[in-house]
Amino acid sequence: MRVIITAGGTGGHIYPALAILNKIKESEPKSEILYIGTHNRMEKDIVPTYGYKYIPLEIYGLSKKDLLLNIKNIGLINKAYKKCKKIIKEFNPDVVIGVGGYVTFPVIKAAYKLKVKTFIHEQNSIPGKSNRVLERYVNAVGVSFKDSIKYFKNKDKIYFTGNPCSENAIKAKKASKSDFNIDHDKKLVVIVQGSLGSSSINEKMLDFLKTKKDYEIIYITGKNYYDEFIKNKFPNNVHVYSYVENMISLLKITDVIVSRAGASSISEILALKVPSVIIPSPYVANNHQYYNALSLKNNDACIMIEEKDLTKNILEKSIEECLNKDRAKAMKKNMENLSILDSSTKIYNILKKL
Repeated sequence: MRVIITAGGTGGHIYPALAILNKIKESEPKSEILYIGTHNRMEKDIVPTYGYKYIPLEIYGLSKKDLLLNIKNIGLINKAYKKCKKIIKEFNPDVVIGVGGYVTFPVIKAAYKLKVKTFIHEQNSIPGKSNRVLERYVNAVGVSFKDSIKYFKNKDKIYFTGNPCSENAIKAKKASKSDFNIDHDKKLVVIVQGSLGSSSINEKMLDFLKTKKDYEIIYITGKNYYDEFIKNKFPNNVHVYSYVENMISLLKITDVIVSRAGASSISEILALKVPSVIIPSPYVANNHQYYNALSLKNNDACIMIEEKDLTKNILEKSIEECLNKDRAKAMKKNMENLSILDSSTKIYNILKKL
């Protein structure tokens, strides 16, 4: 299979794209892959380390406030579109895949104009602007949440595939508690607020962390906040890290996860059936993390706390509820009904059909 894939901006788009590529390579080792991303965001550093050929586009998202900037950006989008047509003609792909971010727009539109088969994947419960616009140009759309289907017009081309990161989670190696110097006989609660961390959550967590608990806590601050945060004194059941390289391996030994509601995080939590306290970020487009979390909450598969409501007492009570044996068992059963464990395989089969 000859594949062009595009995704950019955040790990929530990039890692599902890489999971799809891994499945293609696993199924068809001789496949030719080309990744198109932005020239200045994290995919430009991440993707080449996986050995995939990478072509950058100079492109930016449209601003809600700056009209002059938007005029410049529209010019860059048109330039990127023409470049993508040239790339597609030269590479001659069997299929072009978009996995989110504004960089996908000129790539998918160019493929459509050249009559190349196209597939896009939406990770969040509420689809992003690019994917809503691109629906008319594509042959098939994969979604991570059933709730997303209602936002698309042509239901015949929509497939409930789940998030491809789930399959990676199942295959990941399990970490050891010894790696983190924590008590093997105690429950483990992991608190992480995205790869960059959250200053607002860090401040709210201090009182909670300074009170000793009968379970172990791994608290991940985010690299930007670690040096300041570690100046505080915590009891010996609290272990503070700036970043954990392989969160999936850690998740496999976690009894309760306190997390944001990014699409990839949600897919990993569901795949591994980890009881969770979800604190959706209110600072994202379309408030999509709230709706990601709501999909779980409405199925009694997590406890959701809005950031504005977060207090020490509410968090303590929520964690204790998740640690309760019967409550945890019920939560895991409900997660089973929401998780798709072979998402990458489902997507690969759609691509083969196209």
